[in-house]
Amino acid sequence: MKRLFGTDGIRGLVNEELTVDLTYKVGNALGRMYAGKYEKLLIGRDTRNSGEMFEAALAAGALSAGLNVEFCGVITTPALAYLTKSEKSLGVMISASHNPANYNGIKVLAEGFKISDEDEVDIENIILEKHPDYVPYGEIGKMTSSHLKDKYTGYIVSLFEINNLNYKIAVDVGNGATGAVIDKIFGAFNIDYDLYFNEPDGLNINEKCGSTHPEVLAGIVKEKEYDLGILFDGDGDRCLFIDKNGKLIDGDKLMAINALKLKEKGRLSGNLVVATIMSNLGLEKFLEKHDISLMRTAVGDKYVLEEMLASKANLGGEQSGHIIFLDKATTGDGIITALETLETMLHYNKNIDELIKDIPEYPQLLKNVSVKDKKAVMRNKNLIEAIEKFSKLDNFRLVVRPSGTEHKIRIMAEGEDKKLVHDVVNELYAMIEEIEKY
Repeated sequence: MKRLFGTDGIRGLVNEELTVDLTYKVGNALGRMYAGKYEKLLIGRDTRNSGEMFEAALAAGALSAGLNVEFCGVITTPALAYLTKSEKSLGVMISASHNPANYNGIKVLAEGFKISDEDEVDIENIILEKHPDYVPYGEIGKMTSSHLKDKYTGYIVSLFEINNLNYKIAVDVGNGATGAVIDKIFGAFNIDYDLYFNEPDGLNINEKCGSTHPEVLAGIVKEKEYDLGILFDGDGDRCLFIDKNGKLIDGDKLMAINALKLKEKGRLSGNLVVATIMSNLGLEKFLEKHDISLMRTAVGDKYVLEEMLASKANLGGEQSGHIIFLDKATTGDGIITALETLETMLHYNKNIDELIKDIPEYPQLLKNVSVKDKKAVMRNKNLIEAIEKFSKLDNFRLVVRPSGTEHKIRIMAEGEDKKLVHDVVNELYAMIEEIEKY
């Protein structure tokens, strides 16, 4: 059982759960594990004020164990994933994705993919059970600044041909890493767009902006009469759309319309899409209508990717907008998702709201309860019995799970009866709050 790594690397509150000491030990452990296999460690970060601190600590640990380090600066997670693949190297992204600035995290990548659970356990064992180990002074790693960012932007531009896109677009980069690369990519296609929330100060990443606060860009789209809006999260692996009326278009709907295009173009391997247990039943029904199968996994892009590789699918993702086009990238890439969707609009010559109008949407409610001890709450007998009872309801789906990255329990219910969905979620929410008191 993993003790430090969650579903998306190591993540926690800065200087409380994620510290310089821990980050240094991670760097040293990576050097000890991989110095003989990889020549260098690429380090990228988002725009959080703690990023440079953790970057320095991680680099010092890796260098001390004989691993060369190359700094990529502010860059998106998918950009770093691409670079680790093209450079056949190891990488670490310092980011807490969609979380606020008081969180940060460490994601370890190797040749384009997140490292295996087994490697994560080995790294934890080195960190928790052994003291740091140092190479002789003559074998200390070397440190350089990277100029690889342009390699990523050039690759993305080479993937698409987007012409005659007659839309005025509002783009919200959430004061995050996407702002560092988007102009070179969108600019190459002569897309008519305006950037919003691209003034990071280290503390405002995801703050009332980006994919976690779509209502802000929705207001801008309606007020300034844009044709559509595009939202990214802090590290650039998620993408959501807003239609001209300010309505949010989530990852389920983006997967649905892109799946149809991919099928028509012969790109949809196995006529299969992989999603999680959180995806709306409407996605499943829509794909079914078009002879496309849906396979569900546990929550987390890591599990989506594992199933995609196992089933040889090349489209999968999450309702949150983390979508993987495996024939173009090894991880979810918000910019690729945006460009694929714009290409889909051109392919069908339809606005985004026209494309999604036939996708059913079953009443669904998700609420997050802040808790101190996720494991203790999930072991509570009364909660377990209540979940079992509600899960047996007809035409009803319930998911209650601890967050893999935050001190929260997530409650999601879905069904034909909207009132029942809300009643069940609210009852479980109140029950968990009561459990927390004792």
